Amino acid sequence: MAPGTYELKPATFVTVGTIGRPGQRTFFLQAGDGDQLLSLKLEKEQVSALAEGIDKIIEELRQREIMAAPTVESLDLPDLDLADAAEHSLVVVQLGLGFDESSHMMLLVAEGIGLENEDEANVRVWVTPAMMHALSERARSVVAQGRPICPLCNQPMDPEGHFCPRGNGHNKVGNG
Repeated sequence: MAPGTYELKPATFVTVGTIGRPGQRTFFLQAGDGDQLLSLKLEKEQVSALAEGIDKIIEELRQREIMAAPTVESLDLPDLDLADAAEHSLVVVQLGLGFDESSHMMLLVAEGIGLENEDEANVRVWVTPAMMHALSERARSVVAQGRPICPLCNQPMDPEGHFCPRGNGHNKVGNG
């Protein structure tokens, strides 16, 4: 991806997903408009914050009676699996969200660093509130598929278990 701004208005596809096993996953956000597909690398915390931000904006729009709460069930959404995330070209540093009342579209802005030349780049993705709602649900689902949390120390456990600091290093807590 060359430096600059990339805009998908409107995007026909937006999703998040991962590659790798829990504890070693790489998170991606993908958006496309039929001609172009962008894959952006994210951190798990960014995916979680994205879902929270989308939900907050949608709730605010609903409370201000700008729009009804969107429902995913009535949509003809594309498959929300990642296309080909092996080749991403932007590492996301910052995400932003907005809503344009004139078009009734939501805007996702990603600022990041390109992998090839480390130049800054911006991606602007315009989608319907219903598609953003679906993205939020997908993001929550992807984040929840991570490693289980230890009931004693609240830290993620590897599939083989982990040495829990609350057990003073004497007990290995397992997943079973």
